[in-house]
Amino acid sequence: MDNCIFCKIVNKEINSKIVYEDDLVIAFLDLNQDCPGHCLIIPKEHVLSLHDISESVLNHILKVANELYYNFENSLNCDGLTLLQNNGCAQDVKHFHLHLLPKYLKKPDLSVDEIYTKIITK
Repeated sequence: MDNCIFCKIVNKEINSKIVYEDDLVIAFLDLNQDCPGHCLIIPKEHVLSLHDISESVLNHILKVANELYYNFENSLNCDGLTLLQNNGCAQDVKHFHLHLLPKYLKKPDLSVDEIYTKIITK
C-alpha cells in the first residue's frame, strides 16, 4: 500500500527503531511511547485487520511478542506486559499491528533512544 506508514517502515522508507525483524514481521518502538518500551509488531505483508491475517502469521507474531517480553524483562526490568490489538474504527493505522506495552511497578524514566539501546544490546 503506497500510503501506509507501516508499509513504508517495512520498506525502510521511514526510519524507525527496529527491535526485531525476520522474513514475516518487523517490531519497532512507538515514537509516542505510552510507556517505556511500547512497541508494535506488524506483518511485513499489508494485512488490514484480524479478519485478514493468516493463522500462521498471527501465531508467529505472538511468538515474537513472547520473545520480546523476555527481552523487556531482562533489559528494561518490566514487571508485566499488556498486548493490545485494535480493529475497524478503533484502528488509527489500517495495517494489522499488535501493541506491546511493558508494565512496571516502578516506571523507568528513559528516552526512546535509551530504551532502544537497552533493548538492542540484550
